[in-house]
Amino acid sequence: MKKTLIAVGIAIFAFCGIFYSCKKNSKPINYPQKKITVICPWGQGGGTDAILRALCKSAEKFLDVPVEVKNITGGAGGLGHAAIKDANTDGYTLGMITFELNSLPQQKLIDFTYKNIDPLIRVNTDAATLTVNKNAPYNTIQEFVDYCKANPGQVTIGNSAPGSVWNIAAGLFASEAKIDVRHFPFEGAAGAVEAVAGGHIDAITVSLPEVKTQLDAGKVKVLGIMTEKRLRSYPNIPTFKEQGYDLNFGTWRGLALPIGVNSQIKQILIDAFTKAEEDMEFKETALNLNLSLAYQNSDDFEKFLEQNFTDTASTMQAIGLTH
Repeated sequence: MKKTLIAVGIAIFAFCGIFYSCKKNSKPINYPQKKITVICPWGQGGGTDAILRALCKSAEKFLDVPVEVKNITGGAGGLGHAAIKDANTDGYTLGMITFELNSLPQQKLIDFTYKNIDPLIRVNTDAATLTVNKNAPYNTIQEFVDYCKANPGQVTIGNSAPGSVWNIAAGLFASEAKIDVRHFPFEGAAGAVEAVAGGHIDAITVSLPEVKTQLDAGKVKVLGIMTEKRLRSYPNIPTFKEQGYDLNFGTWRGLALPIGVNSQIKQILIDAFTKAEEDMEFKETALNLNLSLAYQNSDDFEKFLEQNFTDTASTMQAIGLTH
């Protein structure tokens, strides 16, 4: 009987300890108390930078502290993604991850994968285009292909660094069309857009939001977009598919934390940025930039990253970017 009472006492003591511990850990965290920094792996002026700045501006309404974007570029997006992975786990540094998180490991250009970060939400997706200078001697995908075949190895296609999403888009197109072109890398889409508008390269394979300003100014023309259907905002731009090239390809962008951030802080950030994505001001900005919103919660985004990693590996192998 005495042993039984002792055992019961120990059990009660242990339960109380667990209860106290849980109660202690459930105490609300006073967060945030200072500026939050969001890392952008790409340069200012590109689609990633544009949508991130708009999202952070809206997020400030729900976090009540400044939310600033910090551009860390280089290594085809590798340096910025590494900075997100290695950031302090106090919750005051997060970042926008992009397609390259799943393409760079395939080429051994970075030694980590999506498994080494903690996804928050997916923000948007954007399809690739084939965009050329306004004075280019071709107005359709087929005319561009015919020109490339008549001038093998001479046509230059600019995109955002080897192994990046737009580099893969160019490679997919070249493989599908069986053309020999020269790929011209830039650290982000903005430089590539300026180069094609200035007539320094022949074409680019970046997203429509990234060429919108030059397109609206009449300095470039878009020959096709890699979507299933034409965009409502630019119904005059035909898809690749309707021009005989069955290509449906583009980028994605989302927010992530370094692994190890307190779960309460993570949830506060998820809630705030989810509200920011639903904010009408942000939606209007995205619409004006022709950015396609494609929200996913944390769990769905994690599943998406896993599937996209596998799909990206298959695509890159098919066009000879990996072995």
